Amino acid sequence: MDQRRLVRVSKYLSKHLRHSPDRIGITLDQAGWVDVDTLLDAARTHGFPITAAELHQVVAANDKQRYVLQDGRIRANQGHSVPVQLDLPVTAPPPVLYHGTVARNIAPIRAEGLRPMNRHHVHLSPDHETATRVGSRRGAPVVLAVDAAAMHTAGHEFMVSANGVWLVSHVPPGFLRFPG
Repeated sequence: MDQRRLVRVSKYLSKHLRHSPDRIGITLDQAGWVDVDTLLDAARTHGFPITAAELHQVVAANDKQRYVLQDGRIRANQGHSVPVQLDLPVTAPPPVLYHGTVARNIAPIRAEGLRPMNRHHVHLSPDHETATRVGSRRGAPVVLAVDAAAMHTAGHEFMVSANGVWLVSHVPPGFLRFPG
């Protein structure tokens, strides 16, 4: 599969496994899973046929490891705006985590901290490099450091998804370090 097709299939999966499953007539179970055959049938019925081989290639080749295949089912690892319970265990975070954003978001973040917006959790990166890549999707990146150790000590619960993205309900501004 060429790179353009790989990206198109990945974006299609992201849209329907994280945000709009009903748009193609699929129903995610409580943990976000859907049967692979059901997904492939729905995609074909709605004008975007995907082969099983393409699906496996996208899951294996996705640079962010957004999806997981297990027992004939697929789900997105995180980033849902539809109700799901990923059942990830609460985990002690590393001392520092990172969040990539852009300059236009800094003023509201200084005032309110990091909020999940239309998702279930705030997404944090384990390293500066990953946060830089995340922030650069929307312009020149600004990377914020999160004092995860202090947040954990204060009672905030962290989880880590299968692809290494750290999840937390909110990051109050007092736990953020801004560059410069």
